[in-house]
Amino acid sequence: MWRRRFSSSASARRGLAERKWEALVVGGGHNGLTAAAYLARAGLSVAVLERRHVIGGAAVTEELVPGFKFSRCSYLQSLLRPSIVGELELVRHGLKLLKPIASSFTPCRDGRYLLLGLNDENDHLEISKFSKLDADTYPRYESQLHKFCEFMDFLLDSSPPETLHGDSSLKNQLKGKWQNSVFWASFLKHALSLGQKDVVEFLGVLLSPTSKILNNWFESDVLKGTLAADAIIGSMVSIHTSGSGYVLLHHVMGETDGARNIWSHVEGGMGSVSLAISNAAKEAGVHIVTDAEVSELMIDDSGTVDGVLLADGMQVHSKVVLSNATPYKTFMDLVPNGVLPDDFLCAIKSSNYSSGTTKLNVAVDRLPQFQCCRMGQPKVGPQHTATIRIGCESMEDIDSACQDAWNGVTSRRPVMEMTIPSSLDNTISPPGKHVVGLFTQYTPFKPSDGSWEDPEYRDSFARRCFTTIDEYAPGFSSSVIGYDMLTPPDLEREFGLTGGNIFHGAMSLDSLFLLRPVKGWSDYRTPVKGLYVCGSGSHPGGGVMGAPGRNAAFVVLQDLNKP
Repeated sequence: MWRRRFSSSASARRGLAERKWEALVVGGGHNGLTAAAYLARAGLSVAVLERRHVIGGAAVTEELVPGFKFSRCSYLQSLLRPSIVGELELVRHGLKLLKPIASSFTPCRDGRYLLLGLNDENDHLEISKFSKLDADTYPRYESQLHKFCEFMDFLLDSSPPETLHGDSSLKNQLKGKWQNSVFWASFLKHALSLGQKDVVEFLGVLLSPTSKILNNWFESDVLKGTLAADAIIGSMVSIHTSGSGYVLLHHVMGETDGARNIWSHVEGGMGSVSLAISNAAKEAGVHIVTDAEVSELMIDDSGTVDGVLLADGMQVHSKVVLSNATPYKTFMDLVPNGVLPDDFLCAIKSSNYSSGTTKLNVAVDRLPQFQCCRMGQPKVGPQHTATIRIGCESMEDIDSACQDAWNGVTSRRPVMEMTIPSSLDNTISPPGKHVVGLFTQYTPFKPSDGSWEDPEYRDSFARRCFTTIDEYAPGFSSSVIGYDMLTPPDLEREFGLTGGNIFHGAMSLDSLFLLRPVKGWSDYRTPVKGLYVCGSGSHPGGGVMGAPGRNAAFVVLQDLNKP
């Protein structure tokens, strides 16, 4: 079984209690490991406490069907900040990205298909099959989004300009005001570089429904459906929801080796991302302990963090604590009662943690063959390496699937992002066999027509997904050897993702930037002195990005007066 265990022996656990650490990180997901690496590189003594038997959080590789290694939750890499890859030397520490031959493949029931990402000339030919006008327009659409992404880079790598709280000294208040002034001056500079016309267009993307944005650009149903699929990832929103356009932007702001909107596979699965970061952290001196569940934060009489209490009763003391858990888990479960202000708790409780996501990891005995596209058959073709869009032939298909979930039932015709990482990575499956990932929507947390605790109900949804794929790749169902299924309750129970939300909270406009996780506390600090948040529930949000961890570490170092 492929998994990287870290220290969980009795001696390693005893070592936790034998000293007072300068920083403890609750949760060994990629953001927590990133924060730990930067803190240790600055000279702090740091320990990471992971509840599960394996590090990585949602960026993890596990072998649940013998011989098949699944990226159980996250499944493609693009958003990890280039600064982190470079500063932590992740390539030296084992990170190897595998670029797809094509980026996107949408098979159609009428026998046609749309294959994008081979090259610009091929994109034009492919889109021309559906609309010559759209083929001519598409480069301008991509160019505009890439321009907006360059503007967003500055925001992703910056801590929000929050007002300082509490009894900050005059020196710290003046320093904070100066830093905020520098931020807004830089923000204005970046905005001016866009120009007024593009700023207005940018605001339109942020505020508009995805359907309106794409209808303004294109006429082809297949192209619009393909692009719209990016806007619903991990959410329970419709493409007709105002503000859904931001998630569309969020999922094209990544890059691979400097190339925008390239979503790569990772050799060894997504756990290799976490492993590379952990290697950098360990090299810097970080102590990583698995099977170490934190049950509560320890707060002294002055209201300052003093460490954590583990589930087995062990006390681990530290100067500061960074939580990589969701905001709900951190403040509702880990912080003792009576410590946090009522208005803050109310804001945390009312945050949106809904999810419509179920992840299926499937072991198959042969490569799926799409009858509409036979490139490379019977071997791997470009379509197999791409993100495969199932049920995305039009925006109406996506909206219909969403409406089912809003009515309390799983989508009759699920929308799926299908990936076949073994098409490029021969380390994760036996020869001739393959790993298939299905990121499916929409599935309510508590469906009205059944229960996720019922094995038959679970299997019926999985079979629905498989038979839907059969319509495009005949025989897929019969190729299934076994599968792993993570419904919203499973994601909450096993990975600590409140509500099953993969982003640690909705990526809606009322939960971003200065409003993430809640208004007034966007700079990774919290109402508890010495407690910080560093997970996806903080700015700039979800995805395997690492930015929350890096940004939070810099705030901690600033507060500790470390260079």
